[in-house]
Amino acid sequence: MKKKNPVLLIVGVLLLIAGIILSVHFFRPELEDFLNTTTGRYYAYSLLLAFIGVILTVAGLYRLFGRKEELSRREKLLRVTQAGLLAALCYIGFAFFKLDITVGTSSTAFHLGNVFCVLAALLLGGFWGGLAGAVGMTIGDLTTIYVTSAPKTFILKFCIGLIVGLVAHKIFHLVKCTGKGKIIGVTVFASVCGMAFNVVADPLVGYLYKTYLLGVPQDITKTLLKIAQLTTSVNAVVAVVCASIFYLALRPALKKAGLLADVK
Repeated sequence: MKKKNPVLLIVGVLLLIAGIILSVHFFRPELEDFLNTTTGRYYAYSLLLAFIGVILTVAGLYRLFGRKEELSRREKLLRVTQAGLLAALCYIGFAFFKLDITVGTSSTAFHLGNVFCVLAALLLGGFWGGLAGAVGMTIGDLTTIYVTSAPKTFILKFCIGLIVGLVAHKIFHLVKCTGKGKIIGVTVFASVCGMAFNVVADPLVGYLYKTYLLGVPQDITKTLLKIAQLTTSVNAVVAVVCASIFYLALRPALKKAGLLADVK
């Protein structure tokens, strides 16, 4: 029996502690236009560091005490490669295919990033798919005007992946599904579950995050909340339709080429 390695857990805890300490240090709501200052950006980076620490801590605990999925070297390479490609597509879908709506110092957007976030979870499962979506979309935030939203994005996109992967692969075992109707049904249902979570969580978490962590005035966040409900709903419908179509089109080709990940 292989000895379990606690390195991931230790790294996660250290990042979490460092992120919390730095967040407290850089939080300066008394500064004028705090979010658009260098200090505000450092605060956002610190929050992101803390949230990544949370994810790694949970993953480390699962690796130590949970059931570990055994993957061959080829399967690991396949998942890492596909996760990297899908993370890049998430970034492109958000950074280059979006329509920004600005309210005060904050913004929301119609975009295509969620399409590839859902697709990643359908192809790779909850953890790898969620990680691809979280990394790709977070990089999109960090390289655009949404830099202060990066921590929120990382958590929410990772959760979307976990939910889609849970429904598609843990409950319905999508990879082993036979029959065109069942495959379509499971694909669409899993996508809907992930996006339904996002329709509720994104505006709500965004409101709480901007109000209580970033110190944005409540009148601005309430207005942004109403607009975010619309943009998130439209983004969700587009994500369900497009991700389902892409998965159903890619599945036979990937399976024939031996590149469809055997997600269990």
